[in-house]
Amino acid sequence: MNNSLTYEEFLKSLNSFKPTVNDCRISNSLVMLQGKWTNHVLFELCKQDSIRFGELKRALPEITNTMLTTTLRELESYDLVNRIQYNEIPPHVEYSLTEKGRDLIPIFYEIYKWTLKYGK
Repeated sequence: MNNSLTYEEFLKSLNSFKPTVNDCRISNSLVMLQGKWTNHVLFELCKQDSIRFGELKRALPEITNTMLTTTLRELESYDLVNRIQYNEIPPHVEYSLTEKGRDLIPIFYEIYKWTLKYGK
């Protein structure tokens, strides 16, 4: 599969698409986005240009500090999230989406449309 497929061409190619061990881009992308909190964190980051850890924690009250830290580190390792540390008094850290992360916003929009149609 290539980057220039239309949606219709993509649908037609799904039956013949057989990723090899060396070409598992879709699988790798799904792994990147898996996890109980990954999409919740990404969605919160979509809403603002940057956000501090405490604000993110308040937006996701069910997540533990450890899980939020782990999720942010994973997203940072995938180059989806920027982490900027400000060595001021008091020191603080801000998180934002990278360009790669911002490219996920249209996907969240499609999920939003789907939710309006089928969500409860």
